[in-house]
Amino acid sequence: MANIGYVRVSTIEQNLELQLDAVKAAGCEKIFEEKKSSVKERPEFEACLNYLRPGDTLVVWKLDRLGRQTKKLLELSEWLEENGIGLKILTLGVDTNTPAGKLYFTIMAGLAEMERELTIERTKAGLAAARSRGRVGGRKPIEQSVIDKANMMFEAGMTVKDICNVLPLKPPTFYKYRKKKAEEV
Repeated sequence: MANIGYVRVSTIEQNLELQLDAVKAAGCEKIFEEKKSSVKERPEFEACLNYLRPGDTLVVWKLDRLGRQTKKLLELSEWLEENGIGLKILTLGVDTNTPAGKLYFTIMAGLAEMERELTIERTKAGLAAARSRGRVGGRKPIEQSVIDKANMMFEAGMTVKDICNVLPLKPPTFYKYRKKKAEEV
């Protein structure tokens, strides 16, 4: 019977330290760490689930570290219960080894999914409002003079790496414009 931790952030730029401190303080013997979105494949999460044994307790900092879809969270909860594995959510004080903890988990899973849907809805509304005002997202296009200089340098025999060191240009962008130019011919 061991506490096994799982910590996750959605992007590489984010930091795991807060979650790591919390699960270590909860007495986790082993901790699985991941920097992936909850909607993508999560190999460390799968490894964590495979590591768990009956009597163990999966410890996470927040509910949304497991996922944001109620159906998936409930399936996970059922799987954990069927396999004799508990779940502790530190920020909520939830422990599914108790009946109250099971109920609370179910309610919070629904709220987590609703929050994700509201975030998506707000983002789409904001983008639509910006578009209606004539604003378009994305990066500003590279100035034609930079593209022309890059093409001249390339045709003069310079490598793409050297060109990109001299001009405000990245190799993928250079190749994109070269491809576009070739298609126009």
